[in-house]
Amino acid sequence: MGMLKEFKEFAMKGNLVDIAVGFVMGAAFKQVVTSFTGGIVSPLIGMIFQADLKKLKYIMKEGTLNDAGEKVGEVALLYGDFITSIIDFIIVAFVMFMIIRGINATKKKEAPKPEAPKGPTQEELLAQIRDLLAKQK
Repeated sequence: MGMLKEFKEFAMKGNLVDIAVGFVMGAAFKQVVTSFTGGIVSPLIGMIFQADLKKLKYIMKEGTLNDAGEKVGEVALLYGDFITSIIDFIIVAFVMFMIIRGINATKKKEAPKPEAPKGPTQEELLAQIRDLLAKQK
């Protein structure tokens, strides 16, 4: 029973819950970015270069048509998908950078440490006490 209680305390710690929430939000944000890239960015780039970015590929081996009219046996490098994924990554990385930058800006900056009080040092005080004790003898 002790291990179950310990696990519950571990799982309910603020940092772990925050990480879980951030992970879920990040996955949802990735879907939004993928949709943005596929639905808006890719068509715009395709319009400029007169090609669908997602369908760009380099065919290394031609395929043959089967009875159903589908290409079978084609070997191709799908560099359009790769470019789209790179655009997704850049967008996500930039947004995460801006979020972290904003969080760091809102954090309270550490107050400068107060200066040491002016006056004699500890060694000087001890020397004065020693001298006063020597005069009393």
